[in-house]
Amino acid sequence: MNETNFAAAPAGEGILDAGRRPVYILAIETSCDETAVSIVRDGTEILANVVSSQIETHQRFGGVVPEVASRKHVESITWILQEALDKANLHPSKLSAVAVTQGPGLVGALLVGMVAAKAFACAWGLPLIGVHHIAGHIYANALVHRLEYPFLSLVVSGGHTELVYVESEGHFRIIGQTRDDAAGEAYDKVARALKLPYPGGPHIDRLALESEEALALPRAWLEPDSYDFSFSGLKSAVLSAMNSAAMKGQTLSAGAVARGFQDSVVEVLVEKALRAVKAYGARQLLLAGGVAANKGLRARLEARCAEAGVPLLAPPLALCTDNAAMIGAAAFLKYRRGQFASLDLKADPQLKLEQWSV
Repeated sequence: MNETNFAAAPAGEGILDAGRRPVYILAIETSCDETAVSIVRDGTEILANVVSSQIETHQRFGGVVPEVASRKHVESITWILQEALDKANLHPSKLSAVAVTQGPGLVGALLVGMVAAKAFACAWGLPLIGVHHIAGHIYANALVHRLEYPFLSLVVSGGHTELVYVESEGHFRIIGQTRDDAAGEAYDKVARALKLPYPGGPHIDRLALESEEALALPRAWLEPDSYDFSFSGLKSAVLSAMNSAAMKGQTLSAGAVARGFQDSVVEVLVEKALRAVKAYGARQLLLAGGVAANKGLRARLEARCAEAGVPLLAPPLALCTDNAAMIGAAAFLKYRRGQFASLDLKADPQLKLEQWSV
């Protein structure tokens, strides 16, 4: 990311005395189908967090339509900016910086947030901070917990399933990631096969928790020393079992399919995460991402971490799904170091987490 020293600008003075006066960051998140604006003080306190979801718009398509998402962001961003400032009861002149999701995400959606952030920063003479979306998910935990380094984060969202080792503040190393479908993508595909509404994750989770039966399904452990994940084969196994039953004139219980599928996903996620915590000497395990709201995953992690004596941190449900408060929390890492972006900052749908490290 292109960065520039903004110390000469009036708003940049906050770098020199961040310890003596509050740092107010206005953050914008438009990477997918939520238009969100937040104002965060000192990287830990949420003054306003406004989120406009497009779920109802995309449900009839069975998934996010990028062009539709971009247009909805354009329609919403101005009034959401104003609502966040009103809720925080803060005049723009009191802000210290503007942060925006730079990537990864849908390029058209990212561009809407990027243009809004640049326009706002330019109009009020504020420094600009580009933020990695997954760094935001990880540091959402900083809004409610005290982080201790080194820690390990299990990131589980719609398009990402990763194990991230964070040795010190803002230094990321991906030690494991999905080789095909992310867990969230697999949830949506299985939900579609079961004719459940989009997004499928919450519906699979509910059915799994209610069911006493579980369809027997494989676990993709991969190589013995690997921290990578693979869920494409599991999705195929579900579809194969459903097709086989249909050919025999049978119908598999949706609850049994959901529970079998979720049990397989959760077991692999949890056991690999705990193995990595031990191998890397992490002091905490952080859960992050939209699928972190999954009740089955949270319950299994809580139980296994308690058995292993590993402190588990997870954000509240409202901070698991995409929001701008998490972007403000991650932006504070860059703010404290004076790592600001120039106004020619570009949206990067393929932005790498290690590349963004402070």
